[in-house]
This record gives sequence, C-alpha cells and structure tokens, in this order.
Amino acid sequence: MSHFSIFEAHRCKQWGIFDRKVIGQFQIRSLPPPQAAWNTLAVSVQKRMFLVVLLSIAVLFNCPVIVYSQEFATGDPSIVSPNTKVELLFDGASFTEGPAVAPDGRVYFSDVTMTALTGMQAGHIWRYDPKSGQTVVFRSPSGMSNGIIFDLEGRMVVVEQADFGGRRITRTDMTTGKSTILAGLYNGRPFNSPNDLVIDESGRIYFTDPRYLGHEPIEQPVMGVYRIDPDKSVHLIITDAGKPNGILISPDQKTLYVSVGDNGAMGLLPEGMQSAWGRRTVLAYDLAADGTAKFRKVLIDVFPKYGVDGMAIDVDGNLYITAWPPRGIWVFSPEGKELSFIPTPEDPRNAKFGHGSSNNILYITAGRSLYRIKLNKAGYNAAKRK
Repeated sequence: MSHFSIFEAHRCKQWGIFDRKVIGQFQIRSLPPPQAAWNTLAVSVQKRMFLVVLLSIAVLFNCPVIVYSQEFATGDPSIVSPNTKVELLFDGASFTEGPAVAPDGRVYFSDVTMTALTGMQAGHIWRYDPKSGQTVVFRSPSGMSNGIIFDLEGRMVVVEQADFGGRRITRTDMTTGKSTILAGLYNGRPFNSPNDLVIDESGRIYFTDPRYLGHEPIEQPVMGVYRIDPDKSVHLIITDAGKPNGILISPDQKTLYVSVGDNGAMGLLPEGMQSAWGRRTVLAYDLAADGTAKFRKVLIDVFPKYGVDGMAIDVDGNLYITAWPPRGIWVFSPEGKELSFIPTPEDPRNAKFGHGSSNNILYITAGRSLYRIKLNKAGYNAAKRK
C-alpha cells in the first residue's frame, strides 16, 4: 500500500516550502508516481469525491496541495532493493542542504537559515558522526553555506550564498581549521549567490551562481556556471542554463550536468502571491579536457514537478536527482531513462554518496532533516589523477 496525505499549505509556495496541517489522509494500492490518485479503482467513490472537493478548493483558493508520501523505493533492483526506505538521522535544522562526506566518514551539511523566516539566524554547518549517531554544529555562522564538497586533498570547500552570506567560495584545512577564500568576485563584482559545486579529477572546481533569495544587489549580468582552476583563476563557462542549481561531473570526466530550477523569483514573495515557474530540467554539457563546456542537450525535463535541486552520481554514471512532487530521489541513466524512485518524507534538496566502505550509502538532505539509504550501487567520488 502507498500512503497519501493532503496538506493545507500556508506560505512560500514559490519555494515548495510549507507549514503543513493534515486535513485528510487515506491509502491506495501502489501506483507508479506521479500517476494521479483518482485514476485507480483502488480508491473508493467516497475517497474520489473527497479528492475532487479538496482539489476544487485548491484551484479556488490556491492553498491546499497533495503531498505523496510513498514509503518504499521502487524500480531497478540492481540500484535499490525492494522494501528499502530512507532512514532518518537528524531532524533539528531549519532547511538542510549540501551533504558531503569527509575522508574520515563524518557527514557535513548546511542549514540554510533563511533570515526572514528564522529570526535572523546566521546559517550553520552541522556534522553527523555515523559511529556515534550524534549531530553537532561544526560552524556557525556559516557564511550562509549551501553546497559542500571535499577536495582531492581532503579539504572542505563551501559555497556561500546571499541573504547576509559571503557570496563566495571558501576552502578549509580540516587539520588546522584555517580557511582561504578561493573566489569572491568575478570581474571585480560579487557573485549572485553561489549554490552548489563539484570538483573534477584535475582539482578544478565548478560552481553554480543563481539567486533565490537575499537583499543584496545583483551585480553579475547572468546566472551562470563558473570554474576555479588550481591557480585560483575564475572562469565563466556557462551562460545559457537559465537558473543553474545542482552540478555534477560524469565519472569519465566528459559530461557536466547542471540542474535548472527556475522558481520565477529571487526572494520571498508577499503573502498570497506566487511566481511563474520556468525551466525545470537537467542539462548535459560536453566537458572538454581544458575545463570548458558546450551545451549538448536537455537530458531530463521534470515538468510539472515544482523543481529539481541537488544531485548525486554513481560509478555507472546514473544520476540521482532531487525533485518533487512526488518528493524523493529520482534515478536516471546517463541517457535520461528513469530507473528508480526513492521516496523521502520531506522535500529533498541534495544528495551525496559516502566514501570507501560506505560508498553505497546515499545521504540526503530534505526539509529540516538528514537521511540515508543503503543502495546496491557505489557512488562516484573524484580521485586525484595519477
């Protein structure tokens, strides 16, 4: 059985962020998401009428929404075993993002504390220890960190957003605790709001620079994708993505993937107003040996989902993208074929694999929480070229 709930949404619809109040709940037999609930005979006439009434209210008042809460993963068993589900590790944050597993196995992730919604909290980076099960604040303020990676030397690299954040990319030596600014300006002007990042096997860092919120003026002419070379030179390499968000590199280093989540806004909108959503895709770019990128094709179009956010990739090049609704991790082949679906209890924002013996563990940031799930595929993590 799949479990479905209907919630009343109260704020920030353009973000897919809601205060939720359950106003109806029922069960139906498993459906391949996102097939509409009323298309199955497993739903009684009364339940169909219940759905029709609530959906009518949704259209009239632009308020309630249906939230799918399927519990178990489905699809290719070589990727995820049947009857497997995500495990909750921590649920004490505000808005989790950017999970990254350090060489020692500990998991770091961002808490994006949107200042307008959290009483001006200044952002945090949390650290989860799989051995003890404990989660503690590693850094606060975080510079409004979002995406986090560890480079080929085991140093933490963080993108810092707008909304009173640093709007820069920093690197931290995990032994000394000292940090270095890798990039803070392009053409003498601050970035929009760096969001996510990835590293290639030559040590070059690629990051996206959209704007989703923040009071700071926008001084760059485009929401682009940049590359930082080992000499710290910064290069704008993609200008045609639209509103780039997540970013990945294929194991063979020949494809750069960029997720585009255009929510139609660059900040929180007044109560009762919403934006017009734009492009919601995963784009594939040819990645040259010199680090330049050329558009190849739209690999995945997630419309009519609200959006696509961060991504992970396994050793076979399969993409694990976060999208909603139904909320969860959608697994696609390098050719764009849907392979599996991993439901999450909250709206997912990013996902990354572990290292070494835990490289088949996928860590997921969703809502206010951190989750994990054991898969049958090993994740890809960049290693230094010999």
